[in-house]
Amino acid sequence: MPFEEDTINYNNTPDSGPVAELLTRIESGKTKLHYEEERGWLLGLLEELKVPKSSQMLVFSRTSLQRERISPKTPRAVFYGDDVYLGFIPGAPLIEITAVDPKLGAVFYTIDQTTTNAPKITRTSQCLECHASAKTMGVPGHLVRSFATDEQGIADINTGTSQVNHRTPLEERWGGWYVTGTHGKQTHRGNLVGKAAFERHAKDPSFGGNVTNLSAFFDVAPYVREQSDIVALMVLEHQTHMHNFITRLSYESKIALQQYGHVRYLKSMSEAFLKFLLFTEETKLTARVQGDPQFVREFNENGPRDKQGRSLREFDLNTRLFKYPCSYLIYSDAFEAMPGPMKEHLYQRLWEILSGQDTSATFASLDSKMRRGVLEILIATKPGLPTYWKSERATAK
Repeated sequence: MPFEEDTINYNNTPDSGPVAELLTRIESGKTKLHYEEERGWLLGLLEELKVPKSSQMLVFSRTSLQRERISPKTPRAVFYGDDVYLGFIPGAPLIEITAVDPKLGAVFYTIDQTTTNAPKITRTSQCLECHASAKTMGVPGHLVRSFATDEQGIADINTGTSQVNHRTPLEERWGGWYVTGTHGKQTHRGNLVGKAAFERHAKDPSFGGNVTNLSAFFDVAPYVREQSDIVALMVLEHQTHMHNFITRLSYESKIALQQYGHVRYLKSMSEAFLKFLLFTEETKLTARVQGDPQFVREFNENGPRDKQGRSLREFDLNTRLFKYPCSYLIYSDAFEAMPGPMKEHLYQRLWEILSGQDTSATFASLDSKMRRGVLEILIATKPGLPTYWKSERATAK
């Protein structure tokens, strides 16, 4: 996407996401960021950006800005909330931060791990070398990858899946990651370090699975938690691609409106967006997945609920990720900032799908109970819906 040109003007447009807001509070003196000797600014950032510690995941493939600091003995810890991500490596000079700006998409920052009364958070474009490519849908975004690595964590890019989301089979996920949690007989590529481990995994696919303690792999003491949670990973994989899709569709809509005055040429892309939003091609689970109860509880508590207590953030984890198959990012600032004509079109199509008017094979995986549940939750919890959503016709089916 031509995001550096005038319509988007990515590099010259001031950011307005959660990190930009934190920086304003720090510079004005309203917020004093907490620093500690062991982990620097990490805990302070997690607190101020409202990122749960329970979201911690650990990646040991050398695929980041500070890749020389990463190894199976010193994995990078990744934390995230709905619109912000942090990367921390014990002893590294920087903490890496990404925020999802409602208009720009992913915006990247670093903060020096040095003691100072005025910590400096710096916006950087260096990360765009990897984070604005076909793997991120051509926009500034995020990606989760799965590669075989050697004993030092160097990835073999010819042996993996370069883009992982909720459609990726579990057996292809998490190469280069540590994974804690149980998942029955389902297999994955996590916790495999070096050629010998992958050879053993080829003979015994259960090898490396159902791990609940990482102390055999590395010293867990420098990290915030002793986990790399499987449920947090599954949510991350959905969220990153969903954010990228929102950004791509928003960019396309802005350009289309400028060139043609309408978004009708974006029908195929908007349909693909809805398929992902509604989890129509999600890889089905064949056994119960159990991760950190604290992550499950904290994630679940963040979402709005209807009068029956239902939420789009409610987990299933038996046959699919969420009980109600519609992305919680429909509540996000990024979705809200999408150009009006496209958002109106998406609401119209969602209403047709969820009310049962759309009987096409594309959305056949959504049975009537699922559709009605999502419809009722959105009507009760989503501000700004068109008035026809609340009509008798929409809720009667």
